[in-house]
Amino acid sequence: MPHVPHEPQERAAAMPVTGGPGRACLRGRRAGMRAGAAGSAVVRRSVQVTCSASVGFYAFLYGLHQPVAALYALFTPIALGLLSTIPGTGRRQAWITLRTLPFGLALVALGTALAQSTAAAVAGMLVVGFLLSFSVVAGPRAAGPAPGLQLLYILACFPPYAPQTLAGRLTGAGVGVVLLALCQAYLLRGPPARSFRDLLADALETGAIATADPDRVPVARLRELSQGMRLSRVAPGERPAGPGRGDRALGQAGGAVRRVLDQLASQAELSASEGVPPGTDRTSAALRARVAGTCADTAAALRAGRPPPSAEPLRKEIQDFQADRIRRAADPGERGVDSRLLRRQAAVLTLAESAWIAVAAVGVAAAGHRGAPLSPRELFWYVDLSTARLWARRIAGNATHRSVWFQNAVRVACGLAVARLVAGTLDLAHGFWVLLTVLTLARTTVGATWRAVREAVAGNLVGAVVAGALLIAVGRHLDACAVLLVPGMFIAFALGPRLGVAYAQGLFTLVVALAFAQITPTTWRLSEARLVDVVTGSVIGLLCGLLAWPAGARKEVRRTMASLLRSCGALVPATVEALLDAPGADPCAPSTWRTLHHLRLAEAAYAQFHSEPPAAWEEVQADWHGVLVVAYHTVLGAQRLPCFEVPQADVPPDACAWARRTAAELTTDVDRIALHFTTEKRPGPGRRPCAPPLPRHHPGLPTLVDLEVWLTAMDHQLRRIEASLTVKP
Repeated sequence: MPHVPHEPQERAAAMPVTGGPGRACLRGRRAGMRAGAAGSAVVRRSVQVTCSASVGFYAFLYGLHQPVAALYALFTPIALGLLSTIPGTGRRQAWITLRTLPFGLALVALGTALAQSTAAAVAGMLVVGFLLSFSVVAGPRAAGPAPGLQLLYILACFPPYAPQTLAGRLTGAGVGVVLLALCQAYLLRGPPARSFRDLLADALETGAIATADPDRVPVARLRELSQGMRLSRVAPGERPAGPGRGDRALGQAGGAVRRVLDQLASQAELSASEGVPPGTDRTSAALRARVAGTCADTAAALRAGRPPPSAEPLRKEIQDFQADRIRRAADPGERGVDSRLLRRQAAVLTLAESAWIAVAAVGVAAAGHRGAPLSPRELFWYVDLSTARLWARRIAGNATHRSVWFQNAVRVACGLAVARLVAGTLDLAHGFWVLLTVLTLARTTVGATWRAVREAVAGNLVGAVVAGALLIAVGRHLDACAVLLVPGMFIAFALGPRLGVAYAQGLFTLVVALAFAQITPTTWRLSEARLVDVVTGSVIGLLCGLLAWPAGARKEVRRTMASLLRSCGALVPATVEALLDAPGADPCAPSTWRTLHHLRLAEAAYAQFHSEPPAAWEEVQADWHGVLVVAYHTVLGAQRLPCFEVPQADVPPDACAWARRTAAELTTDVDRIALHFTTEKRPGPGRRPCAPPLPRHHPGLPTLVDLEVWLTAMDHQLRRIEASLTVKP
């Protein structure tokens, strides 16, 4: 049986890896390497932010005597460099930072204009907060700067209403962005991340070698490369997660290449268990050679930056291979049906189809522009759509209360709007800290928010005491504050993210005290005001988390997975009917749009589910990743089987009855499991599909075997999902 792929198209969530002590040691070494790289990134970022913020702050405050511009030059690098997670390193990161400049200036101007009244500022905060939080649908490159841009609006929308300071605000924010970009580009740039195209080239090249000579590449190497292609293990700046045509094509190519590697590994393992060397089937030798050559040529084109080879020769080879299978199966002169040979040929055919999808998708990504629809249209539905329609489809698909991205955006926007209303109504001193607290401490579950709030309040309490004592001691000595600010920023920005929320909040309180002491005459009451604001923001954040989807993805993942399974169940009978169509007719693949929509919602819920801390009260445990496997396997089969198979009208009635009965049984099993997800009751045992009746000679034999392989793989995965269903006492 071919290996079932387990990589969703656009968003991959981390999957725990299990294994023996050797694999555990390997995981430990990898975790240590990741921790070291993360520590280096934190130090590098703290140096960049400290340098850019201090240069702009001192230049405007002491050189040009413009305190308003100095304030914005200080907080803009902090907002975009620390509060945001701008992906990439070096010039790539600097370019993303510079692209935020017009948006940042527009938000500063908008906030300055809306600060005239609390009602206008609250309405603006609601709209801006939602739009920036919902930008996650556009991928990490677009969503990374969103929290920093939120802070720029927060700073500008607070009283006093001073439109005459707009020029100074815009100047300070603009200089802060430029200084941060220069530091990112030239100061401790860090190692560049490997591009997704390079990863694709490596995987295709290895797949070509393994296809031509299976003994040259170990199975472990194939599995390792396949896991490395998971989007969760790709650098955020390199992930093809955007709604545009290029990202969609690269994401589809990555999923297809992963299937190529996994199928090669599974074929090698199956051949070893059967004692049959892989690649010894002479009937599939030409097809394997074509797959190897096409993958190698595509890898070379990706490395050289030139257009990839056409995928049509491989498609023609696939069609010839399938026609030869049908001819041999219908020829009475053949010895009869060898079901094992037909299944091995089905595995090679699936491998070739995955390679063809990968090469065709790479060609779409290289072209970049709109083109003629590719066949099958369901596989490449995005090719002939405009960029605006692709964006609209991504946004509309997530503009539903079942989307965790939509839920998070609503939660954050409401929290920020309420915080702005409270701060404006109570006329809190430095009230923007209330909103900053909501923005930085809000989590996707009320439990995680409560833990962050407890640590933040404790850290701010200690920081307020230390800052108050510091202001009493040196508050009147501006030169001392100026000297202490730079090392204070570096220590706070370098240690805070590594030591936790409490340390980060406490150290940032010290930085704020040292900075404001230089702008205006400040006493120890500044620390008191910050503590009051942080507690107020924490209470608002907790209330919003309690009222708006307090369970995070833990409830939503069950609903989205159930809907996803039900949509998959409807695809199975439709695909079977398409394969049993009249001969010579153009088989019409069933529409997979609804299933893909549910798949993306489930992927987002699953990714957030894994990012949230485990909850002791969670009752239902299930193999959620296995549900995604079933969905992707079902969608892929519904798209490709009607394209590459040749429908047969004279399939024996008993075989047709078997196919329809098996499809109905799988649909029933899917509905039972989906019902369990929503009712939290363990499903009863279901019927298992039996082997199909295979006649001795018939042109429809290859189609029946390929259909059996597809249905059997789905059934095996459903069994694993059912085995994982447990209810905690």
